[in-house]
Amino acid sequence: MEKAIERQRVLLEHLRPSSSSSHSFEGSLSASACLAGDSAAYQRTSLYGDDVVIVAAHRTALCKSKRGNFKDTYPDDLLAPVLRILVMMMSDAGIGAGLESMTTNPMAWEGSVNPAVKKFEQAQNCLLPMGVTSENVAQRFGVSRQEQDQAAVDSHRKAAAATAAGKFKDEIVPVKTKLVDPKTGDEKPITVSVDDGIRPSTTLATLGKLKPVFKKDGTTTAGNSSQVSDGAGAVLLMRRSVATQKGLPVLGVFRTFAAVGVDPAIMGVGPAVAIPAAVKAAGLELDDIDLFEINEAFASQFVYCRNKLGLDAEKINVNGGAMAIGHPLGATGARCVATLLHEMKRRGKDCRFGVVSMCIGTGMGAAAVFERGDGVDELRNARKVESHGLLSKDAR
Repeated sequence: MEKAIERQRVLLEHLRPSSSSSHSFEGSLSASACLAGDSAAYQRTSLYGDDVVIVAAHRTALCKSKRGNFKDTYPDDLLAPVLRILVMMMSDAGIGAGLESMTTNPMAWEGSVNPAVKKFEQAQNCLLPMGVTSENVAQRFGVSRQEQDQAAVDSHRKAAAATAAGKFKDEIVPVKTKLVDPKTGDEKPITVSVDDGIRPSTTLATLGKLKPVFKKDGTTTAGNSSQVSDGAGAVLLMRRSVATQKGLPVLGVFRTFAAVGVDPAIMGVGPAVAIPAAVKAAGLELDDIDLFEINEAFASQFVYCRNKLGLDAEKINVNGGAMAIGHPLGATGARCVATLLHEMKRRGKDCRFGVVSMCIGTGMGAAAVFERGDGVDELRNARKVESHGLLSKDAR
């Protein structure tokens, strides 16, 4: 009970308006349960007006490297259209953005390595090809080839359905570019607004014909791995008070972030460690999260993380993931945030909290918790619950 009382005191302190807020409050505040239930009384680290909010999140379409619609597009020409949309809103704000042209810069290391690396096994493991770490995860944790292929089928099916329903239109910024005929050099102007790596016809039978890529008797194939892609993405962040002054809609609220270290030989398990850390930092529990956007670097690590955390499959990558949409390395974080926040907006009051997470080469995992933009007001959605007077599960 003492813990609950202290939580109430902290919450009420957060409810006091900041000096920068243009709103006024009348009357006194008293503790009550929050609209989203007991566990929604999470720990806050800023006053309402100082919340870091996302007012826009956009990306380009993601296209197959070397063969897709961006194969003849300069990398900076990918990012420019996305930034142009955000700059139109700009002062007292920050932009989180990234781009990747794996056509121009394929994932390969051409430099030398310090000989001292050979003295330490974990240091050597930092140099393992990502596909080998996928095989390590599958072997160590018993993730079968069929489970991996099924995850890939599901990813393509959901991404194809989302595209057909127009769910990506709000997040994708069309890019005017060109395609160059490799034989004649002729240029054809095109506008790219659809991800071109999604294969609606993908089945277990077709994936089952593919051979392992990284290990002779392995289970990781081109079909159950993320696609190498070209694309860009960006999010615009600012304090809530600034967004209010500018009359900008709040798409989401950035709550917490966690980065963790894991064994580099199985770097793909990173989300299984990072997600609980980020959720705990927000004062929430896994059951409080309504949607998860977990990057599908490889089906092996995606399936492992999903099973390890016991997550509801209906909450994860509901519009497909990197195995279908693509994984432009430097842009994937922004892509995932854009996809998550726009889906949360569509779902409205039935979706309050979302998580973005991914594994990172050399043995890391990262995760962030977001709250739907209109899921919270200055009174923290406080209302009286007649059934009990508890603020959080801690008081039980």
